[in-house]
Amino acid sequence: MRAEAPAARLRLLDGPTVAALLEPAAVRAAVAEAFALHSRGEGRTFPVVREQLAEGVFGIKSGAVPAQALLGYKSAGFWPANRGRGGEPHQATIVLHDPATGRPLCVLDGNAITSARTAAAGAIGLQRLARPGSRALCLFGTGVQARAHLAEALRVLPALEQVRYCTHRGQPDAAFESAFAGRCALQFAPDADTAVAASDVVITATPGAGVLFGLGAVRPGTHINAVGADTRGKRELPEGLLARARLVVDDRSQARQLGEAQWAPELPCTEIGALDDAARAPETITVFDLTGLALQDLAVARMVLASAEAQGLGLDIAWPW
Repeated sequence: MRAEAPAARLRLLDGPTVAALLEPAAVRAAVAEAFALHSRGEGRTFPVVREQLAEGVFGIKSGAVPAQALLGYKSAGFWPANRGRGGEPHQATIVLHDPATGRPLCVLDGNAITSARTAAAGAIGLQRLARPGSRALCLFGTGVQARAHLAEALRVLPALEQVRYCTHRGQPDAAFESAFAGRCALQFAPDADTAVAASDVVITATPGAGVLFGLGAVRPGTHINAVGADTRGKRELPEGLLARARLVVDDRSQARQLGEAQWAPELPCTEIGALDDAARAPETITVFDLTGLALQDLAVARMVLASAEAQGLGLDIAWPW
């Protein structure tokens, strides 16, 4: 006789609920743990699905941490036509599973988690690789990711004063400037090379449609967080830059397939989870190539789920076997 299945529940967490539970320091801690688990081989990341569709890009990132009973995936992509519909082009959903049974435990809106965990990863890169006392930053992009990365940079770089930003249209973005009014000295930069040359830190957070600045603009000692290249064929950095830099990645194999490292896969690189605390040579150019790990999404989603359960948030529904 078949045993009677135990009662099962499924928690649903929508975007506003998730966003309210994403405390920046806690997100950074979860992402740092994910990087360490990954580099120690204690977390598994499964092959990435990344497919070009007629309407956009669709992908799946999945993984597990057996010792922590963590299993799940994020389906995500980019649908540019959503802007014309009044919606967000980036769409992401995260599902956490019980590894013992395969049953789903929670379905979460993944948009806010994606932005927060990517920006947290960038903040970790800034803390570990940017020169202490960095005062000037050049930001490419003014969208959701760019805003999240700038907000984190302002949190973790206490000496940061001047922010120059570049847009793909070559025009100022009034809404972006309003969002950061009073938080830093923010200035539109009409010439990308001039802005890069005047900066200690560069963050590229664009759709990765092409090279954003010239190789000669990068001064010794500059640190670059490269965010936009996350698919084959995408790039933001100029030819020859990686060969001049110390290259740090979130995942070696994935970066060489999808990130900036795809353009120079033969170059040596270090995973950020394995980065030692050795002093940074002041004249060294450093690049952190962020492609995004499933373990980042899952670690942050687990944190959000625990907070939601503790506070009684979300929609808890029966999910029969």
